[in-house]
Parts: sequence; structure tokens; C-alpha cells
Amino acid sequence: MLCSQMFDGWVCAFLLVLSLSWSAEVIDASAGDADPRYRGCVTQCQQSGCVGQRCFPNCKFSSDGELFDRPWYMQQGPLYLQWKKWDCQCDCRYYCMVDREKERESQNLGPVKYHGKWPFRRLYGMQEPASVAFSALNLAMHFHGWVSFLILIYYKLPLKDGNKAYYEYAGLWHVYGLLSLNSWFWSGVFHSRDVDLTEKLDYSSAVVLLGYSLILAILRTFSVRDEATRVMVAAPLIAFVTTHVMYINFYLLDYGWNMIVCVVMAVAQLSMWAVWAGFSKHPSRWKLWFVVFSGGLAMLLEIYDFPPYLGLFDAHAIWHATTIPLTYIWWSFIRDDAVFRTSNLVKKAK
Repeated sequence: MLCSQMFDGWVCAFLLVLSLSWSAEVIDASAGDADPRYRGCVTQCQQSGCVGQRCFPNCKFSSDGELFDRPWYMQQGPLYLQWKKWDCQCDCRYYCMVDREKERESQNLGPVKYHGKWPFRRLYGMQEPASVAFSALNLAMHFHGWVSFLILIYYKLPLKDGNKAYYEYAGLWHVYGLLSLNSWFWSGVFHSRDVDLTEKLDYSSAVVLLGYSLILAILRTFSVRDEATRVMVAAPLIAFVTTHVMYINFYLLDYGWNMIVCVVMAVAQLSMWAVWAGFSKHPSRWKLWFVVFSGGLAMLLEIYDFPPYLGLFDAHAIWHATTIPLTYIWWSFIRDDAVFRTSNLVKKAK
């Protein structure tokens, strides 16, 4: 009872700190774009198509002098080439931000956010190159883990008649692998080019993955094997996640509410895995504890937000980096769990 009360207190405190952190971030989000010098630079650029000596070919004007600005995907040329290009507004904002940050640095002032983002340095047309690279590595690590799990289940462990796996959660982990690949793919796309579509795809994919991971955590930690019971457990959560995804896509992308939903689902499943590892005496429980507690510590990077080092490595990018080794250990635990359960079931079948 005491342990439960202490744990609830930690969870509440964690959620409170997250919410306060988000509130502070929102208040500070417009510090850069509210700067009169920056706003004047952007206005002048959109009227002339130039920032200082730099002029942008995508800043085109009609015969009456009005800006004729097309999104990057409507510009001429193949889509894969246009992805590395920017429209007039983005170029104006970026180079005005670069010039303004140089001025602030000369005045010994620290960097500030512009339109909710730190001043990142573009690289090969990518908006946040470090986050893109780490997202790609996470995707690769999940692909490696998923494929190695498939090979283990169907080529190394014994199978039932009809080539079915003994491990009752094999199908659930297959779906988890596919959702993880999808989520990290859109994470890389979003950090490469932050537009309304890629933002919603990234957020939606992350919410779906977290929701499914929570369902999977409940089914595994409570050893739910009956299909009817699984459906009863999953249905309410699927309905909630579906409703939330539709809400943020078609009604309002409320960052605060979305953050609360994601944090609650993440904390809930991490808590279940940690407690279950202690009670189940699983032979690979140390891997589970390592992932749970290291993942919890890594989440603090999302709270302690700081400007990007060298214009590339901010707190969010480093958080993406920390999940790469954790993903390897996580899939290692999943494989160990498959071996552990299969060996027990084969012994019972004999």
C-alpha cells in the first residue's frame, strides 16, 4: 500500500513537471518571432524576395507586385528534388532568423525560439538534421529487432502443427514492429520538413504506437491469452486512441492535450512492465528494468529543453539518440521472452 502511494506520488509529480514545462515552453515559443527586427526582416523579404544580398528564386511576384508563393510540393521538378527546396516564406524566415541570431550573439545574448522551434542549421535541405539521422537509426534498429524476432520465432524455435508459433504473443509483437517502423519513418520525415501534413502524420503515428504498446503491455503483464478477453481489453483503448487521432487531425491539434495523453500512456505501460518484472521473476527482467528506468530518465530530456549545440543537437535530438541502444535491448528482451515462454510450453506439451 505504501509502495503504491509512493509510486502514485511520483507519477503525479512527473506529470505536473511535464505540464509546467510545456506551459513554460508555450510562453517562450514566440520570443523570436515576436522580435520587431525579425518581423521587419521577414516583411521586407516577402516584399523584395531578398534578405541582404541573398535573393530567393522561389519568391515570385505577380504583375501587380503581389507575392506568388507556392508550397514546395507544387514547385516545378521531381518531388524528390523539391523536398530539399523551400518556399519563399520559409526561406525568408530562416535567413532572417540566421541574421538575427548573429546579431544576438554579437550582443552576448542567447538563442531564442522562432515559431516554437530553436534556430537549427539546415543541412542538405533538412530542417533538423540530427533528429532526422537519429530517427533513421531508430528505424533501422527496430527493423533489425523485428526481423531477428521473426527469424527466431519461425526458424529457430520449435513450432506447433501447422507451423504456428508456441509463443502466444508473436502476432502482437509483429504488429508492434510494423507500427514502430511506421512511427520512426514519419518522425524522420517530420524533422526533415515541418509542415502541417508531416506534423500530423508524426503525431498520429506516435499516438497509435503508444496506444498499441499500452494494450500489449496489459496483455503480456496480465498474461491475457484468450482471444475474446483480448478484444474486451483492447476495444476501449482502440476507441480512445482512434478518437484522439481524429480529434488532433480534423478538429484541433492541441499540443498540451496531446502531450498529456502520450505521457499518461507511456507512464502507465512503463509502470506495468517494471512491476511485472519484479513479480514474475522473468530471467531477463534486468533488461526490462534497464529499458524502463533508462527510458524514464531519457524522458527528462524532453523537460530540460536547451538550444541546439552547433545548431544541430538539441534536447529532443539527444533523446532520439538515447532510444537507439534502448531499442536494441528492448528487442533483446522480447526475443528472450519468446524463448522463455516457448521452452515452458514445449515442456508442458510433452
